[in-house]
Parts: sequence; structure tokens; C-alpha cells
Amino acid sequence: MRSARSLIAVALAAVLVSTLTTPAQANHNPPTGKLVSLGIPLSDVLLIGGTVAPGPNGKAAIWNVSTGSPAYLNAVDPATGESLLSAALPGADGSYAVAATPDGTIYVGTYNNGHLYRLRPGGTVEDLGRPIASETFIWRITTDDQGNVYGGTFPNGKVFRYDDQTGAVRDYGQLKAGQPYVKSIDYADGKIYTGSLPDAHIMELDVASGAITELPSPPGLGDPTDKVVYDLNARGGRVYARISTAFPGPLYVWDIASRTWMDEIPNAHGLDISPVGADGSLYLIQASELKKYDPATNTLTGTGLTFTGRIQNARAIGYADLGLPDYPGTSVVGTLWRGEEFRYNPQTGKSEIFETKVRREPIEILSVAGGKSKVYAGGFLNGGVSVVDPATGEASYNRFSQTEALMEGSDGKLWIGAYPEARLYSYDQTQPWSSPEYSPGPPGTPDNPTLAVNLHSELQTRARALAEVNGKIAVGTVPDGDRLGGVLAIFDPKTGTTQSFRNVVQDESIFGLTARRGIVYGGTSIVGGLSTTPPTRDAGTVFAWDAAKSRKLWETVPVPGAATVSSVTFGPDGLLYGVAGKTAFAVDPRDGKLVKSFTLGTTTSSGDIVATNEAVYVSIDLTKVYRIAPGNKQTPTLFVEHAHRRLGVRGDHQLLLTSGSELFRVDISR
Repeated sequence: MRSARSLIAVALAAVLVSTLTTPAQANHNPPTGKLVSLGIPLSDVLLIGGTVAPGPNGKAAIWNVSTGSPAYLNAVDPATGESLLSAALPGADGSYAVAATPDGTIYVGTYNNGHLYRLRPGGTVEDLGRPIASETFIWRITTDDQGNVYGGTFPNGKVFRYDDQTGAVRDYGQLKAGQPYVKSIDYADGKIYTGSLPDAHIMELDVASGAITELPSPPGLGDPTDKVVYDLNARGGRVYARISTAFPGPLYVWDIASRTWMDEIPNAHGLDISPVGADGSLYLIQASELKKYDPATNTLTGTGLTFTGRIQNARAIGYADLGLPDYPGTSVVGTLWRGEEFRYNPQTGKSEIFETKVRREPIEILSVAGGKSKVYAGGFLNGGVSVVDPATGEASYNRFSQTEALMEGSDGKLWIGAYPEARLYSYDQTQPWSSPEYSPGPPGTPDNPTLAVNLHSELQTRARALAEVNGKIAVGTVPDGDRLGGVLAIFDPKTGTTQSFRNVVQDESIFGLTARRGIVYGGTSIVGGLSTTPPTRDAGTVFAWDAAKSRKLWETVPVPGAATVSSVTFGPDGLLYGVAGKTAFAVDPRDGKLVKSFTLGTTTSSGDIVATNEAVYVSIDLTKVYRIAPGNKQTPTLFVEHAHRRLGVRGDHQLLLTSGSELFRVDISR
């Protein structure tokens, strides 16, 4: 039963919007929805943070955290690839931050909950809670000679120290004003060195006094704005700072004693470099090969161990005595993002890359779409694309990038919007999957999916929305880094050409797209790439774009004050429907004028809106799906109540819901 307050709100809205629907008439045959689980379509290994340290058996092990819900702390035997330990980190989704103390204690700093975890030798994992109440993300951690732990955080760019013996926490505060991320951190001789994001500032913190000094920018770096100190390691009296992204970039070498920049190593990969070895050298991945670096001469020597694929970063790297015939003495060992181990022996030159037994974890579904006979699911962070049988839930999983959007085209191909670099791919489902970047097929297999669009040069990062218009593919994007303004790109499969239009709605990202009769319609958001730049506008919009004439027809603000119009679709009545937080609305597609509006939720969580030939279905509060039937005498009715992230549709009698890593279909029947 409605409260008096909600009835008053509806009455006031009716005055403001003359075409707002009146209370619904009785429906003697209302449609019903049956929720059916299709299981978990996506699962894989994703390792981010790691280190090499003594394992449960006392010998060197490779420690990593595998992303999942919850994440798991794993120890792998570098000689066999077998799992030595796999321990849950309750409440954590993953970690970039794994470090060992001198006594072999393993610490993990996690993201989304911002907790610190500890595993003492022979013990069990302890959740030490959130070191700083305001910080939800511990980016990286390091330790000192006494076993104290230092971490860099988000959203306030702080550094903390956790006392290994007493549990006392020291909050050193924000190291650089205006920098919300301490992206990288390491310790050397009483000093902490950090790198920031979104701008490249390298700071030196005296752990005793708390005094902060900024190091000069490396020679040739130029303006540090929109450049990230992605990795930073202190090794043998030097600081190695890689100013780049997840992809190769320059690694600058700072000499602590002389306080000068000594070297620049081009095309260096992250996420870490090895400790200094017995001969004074260290190892890193550079130009797709494991290289030996001599700090005395600033020279690199190849090992012959090469890496392929889009991501070639070491997730852990160090030394181990393997006790294997081809690997006498000490070898270099490490892990890659999908759980493979790499190893190299300096004496014999023997090297290899092989799969370990790190456990696979379910992947949260980020995108979902229905096709004529199939359902498609795309993964968050770990990425991947699964083709799912909507009747049985049987899924075919393919390793791929984080997948922002999916759409089955009229040509039968699956179009994939990927992160980062706002890429668009086409997947021909009649041919074998073979992605050279993520999951290559047998030698000689043609690339499939094939890359159609890359908007990195347009400073875009997320291909957030897709629509088909006159046989072309429209892509709506979110910008990269600390900036505002998305792109509407139109790709023509026949010619292979792309038109791109920045700031179709000034300073707003494009979150939703649909199309009809040659016109592309979009929903936008005031937020930018990192959501750190203050917006210049106060509400999301809906716009119409003539694809043939490359011009905007109109834009409108359907819900004043609502930051994001997250999704748009056409209803069976020909109106353009959208959702902005807790409000569903419809506008006239000819001019964008508001026709009707319904406040249905209590939060501003972004939802999806989809349509069948009978009704519109809208996600509200990420817990409820309302049905909006056409006609001025119909009000929305609650159709399904179930926690979810994304809402999709397949045909006219089936909705799709995602809840974490689980996929559901909702059968619509009368």
C-alpha cells in the first residue's frame, strides 16, 4: 500500500507533467515472470598483486591473490606449479597489494573494502580491518626491516603504516594535494616512495618525521598531468618508477644517494621488477622479453624468454631454488595475469611458461545481451565473453578483455565493446574464436574477433554502449583518465571506416544507445573517466543524432538533477524511454519533449531499460524490475524483485538479469 507521502509526490508530479499517467485500470490477465538461473557463465584466473616469499613448506613460493567474490590468497610451488595454499579473503574482491615481511608473514591490501589481511607462517588468514576508515582501496603495500606495513590508498591519496607487533596505525595523510590515488609505493632506508594518479608525482616520505618531499620530474617527461606512476620499486639504493599504463612505457631510474635521475629504460612492462640478485643485477620484462638489468652499467641483456598477448606484466617476480635438472642453483620465477608461471635459469639459459594450478574464480558479469537463439555475457575486470544456451545455461567461455557492452547485429555477428581504449570488435560465430591478444587459437587461425575501432587516440577508455543504425555500428564511450567528454563513433563494416564525434553532449559521457530510422538516440552522464574531475553540468541528458547527416537534432534534460541517463530504448508505443537513477521517463523522439515520468526508486543507482512488443521493463534500485505498459491509463507495476546489476532482453518473452557472477532469465507469460 502506498504511503501518504508517495501519493502526494505523485499528485505534484501530475501537475508538473500534464501527460503523466493516471492510476492503472484493473488488469484481469497481468503478465507474470518466472526467474530461472542459468548458472555462472564466466570463470577464469585473474592475478594482479603478488610476491615471491617462503611458502607453507618453508621453500620459496609464488604468492598471488586471485580475483573473485571472495578473493583468494594463493601460494604456488614454483618447481611444479601445484597449489600449496588457497585461502579465502572474506569481503575482498581482489588485490594489487601483496608483500612479505622478513619473518615470512604475508600481508594483503584489498580493493572495494580497503582491508588489510595477514597470514603468519603456519597460521590462518586474519582480517585486520580497514586501516583508515575513509579509504576503500589499498592500491599497493610494502614492508620495512621491522615488518611494519605501509600502504597507499584511494579515494584520498593517503599513506598509512601498520605496526606488525602492536596493530597501531599511523595515518600520514594525503601526500600530494589533488591526487586521490597513491598508485604505487615502496620502502628504502627509512623513506617511503610513492607514485600518484591521475598525475605523475613521485613523493618521498620520511617515515619517522612524516616530512614529505617531491622528487623532480624525470628528464623529458614534460607536463605530469594525465600521466600515471603505474609502478614503483626501490631496489639497491635506486627507485625505479614506470610512468605509463598497464601497457609498456618508460621506466625511470632515480639514484637515492646522489638524488639524480640515472637512466631511462624504454618499453618496460609492469607490475614489478625483481629484487637485486647476488651479482647486483635485477630482472624485468622489457619489450616483451625478460631482461637482465645491470645498475652499475645501465645495460640490458636479453634472456630469450619472450611474452605474447596484450597483457605481458609480471604479477610476481623473484628468485627460487627449483631443484630441477635444467634449473640448477637460483632461477628467476614469476607469474602472469592468467595464472601462468614463467621461469628462467641464468646458468643454463633454460626458460619456459606453463599453466599453474591456481584456482579459477567466477567472474562478475558486466554486460549481457540477448540474441535470436543465444544469450551473451561479458566479464568485469577478468573479462571474457561467454555464449550461453538460454534453455540449458550451457556456456562457451572465451578469454577476452573486460567487456563493457554486447550486441548481436543483424548480420549475426556479435559486436563487443571493450575496455580499455574503447575498442569495438566483431565476432563471427560461424568461425573459431581466436584472439591473439587474449586467447589465441592454433597457429594459422585467423583473428576472430577482429578489431574494428580503437578510440585510444580520442582519449577514450570504455566502449559503454552499442546500437545498430542503417547497418552501421554506433559506439558510445566514456573518456580516459581525469577528463570529461565521451565520443559517439559510427563504424561502417562495409568500408571499415569510422566517424567519431567528441562531446556530442558537451562534457558528458555516453552510457546508453538505441537507434531507429537512421537516428541514434543516447543517454549521457556528467561523470568523466575517473569520476575525479568536477563535472561542468548538473544533469544527464537524452540526445538524438542524425547518422546520415552527422548532426545533432536535439538534446534534453529529462530528469533535472539526475547525474546519469544510464539507458534508453523504444517502447511499443513509439516513445523513447529512459532511466535516470530512480526515475523512469518517456520523451517524444521527434523533439525530446517529456511525455511522462515515474519516480519509482529510492537510490540513484544506474539501471537498464529494455522493451518487448508489449511493454517496457526498467531496473530500479538494482533490486526491482518494473513493467510499464503503453497507454496513458497505465502506471508501472512491480514485475520482478531480485538483486541484480544488469538487465537485458531476448525476444518478446524473456528478460535477462545478472547478479554478481550468476545469470538469470525471466520468462514472461500470461
